[in-house]
Amino acid sequence: MDQIERLAGLLVEFYERFSSWEQGVVKETGITLPQMHTLEILGAAGQLRMKELAEKMGITTGALTVMVDRLVRAGLVARQPNQEDRRSIRVALTPEGEKYFQEHHQLHHQLTHELAGALEPGELTALLAIISKLNASF
Repeated sequence: MDQIERLAGLLVEFYERFSSWEQGVVKETGITLPQMHTLEILGAAGQLRMKELAEKMGITTGALTVMVDRLVRAGLVARQPNQEDRRSIRVALTPEGEKYFQEHHQLHHQLTHELAGALEPGELTALLAIISKLNASF
């Protein structure tokens, strides 16, 4: 097996393990993983226009509208008029949505701490550089 094939296998395995972890954590909240990702993005970025949020999520504004409608009904996000452009709407977390975000963010932090604990300091530095470089490739 060459290195590229091994890398592909390891990436898929990591993705599957991380995905499984995420599904397990989110399952207890009563919302879907894409909805939680929406809360994560808004929690990290603050208020966003629908178009900006859709771009960050890699989905269409139509698909986002359906998701945001559900999150609004659940009391986790609110639509607000955009003061700079009355034609667009901004989406923001409600206090309840902020609570979901903080809880999930803390779980991510704990997992990251555990994973980083399995690495030597030099390995962690290298991993940070590698993941940054890979992210820039997308």
